[in-house]
Amino acid sequence: MSEAYFPVGPGLGMEENFLSLDDILMSQEKLPGRAESALPRLAVLLGQGAGSGESVPEGSKLEIPLWLAKGLHDSKRRIISVELPKIYKEAWRTVFSADANVVDLHKMGPYYYGLGSQLLNFENPENPEIAQTILQASTFIARFRRIMDSSQNAYNEDTSALVARLDELERALFQVGQKGLNDFQCWEKGQASQITASSLVQNYGKRKLTEVDG
Repeated sequence: MSEAYFPVGPGLGMEENFLSLDDILMSQEKLPGRAESALPRLAVLLGQGAGSGESVPEGSKLEIPLWLAKGLHDSKRRIISVELPKIYKEAWRTVFSADANVVDLHKMGPYYYGLGSQLLNFENPENPEIAQTILQASTFIARFRRIMDSSQNAYNEDTSALVARLDELERALFQVGQKGLNDFQCWEKGQASQITASSLVQNYGKRKLTEVDG
């Protein structure tokens, strides 16, 4: 029987993939912000009032879900401004530069990489530094090496302490690494199906034979 839901990966860019459960959950993450103008009838939605008709006064500090912040953000009309969550500020970027592996990313934000890339939608002078911290050696590459090394050297061991500190993207990478190791172990013990060439390799071979015959 086929599964009712086939997992869809996150967008991992400035736009979400709304077929992805991870991106749907990430879009609920709250961002600190400020109302640059009055927001009619949004007080309840933003946790600023009890009545459905109440407005948010100009200058109010807000905690805005990502999906709503993107919808309200307009650089020309200045409806809201979005501030950086502390994990993306300079002080934490310095920590990542020193040793990215010491940070409990899941505690700081389970969608660190995805949310960080979404922050680039908002005008902020620190955007280049945020992008560099997320993508370059100070964070992702440094942590990726340890994650994949651990996934390959922790066969049949308790990895809960390590996994608990990972962001959701890192957890998915760890699972991929462990699955690859498990599949190899099963094949090595004769518990897996015979290894065959991929369809890409087979098609390439057929094409080369056709060229030779021609």
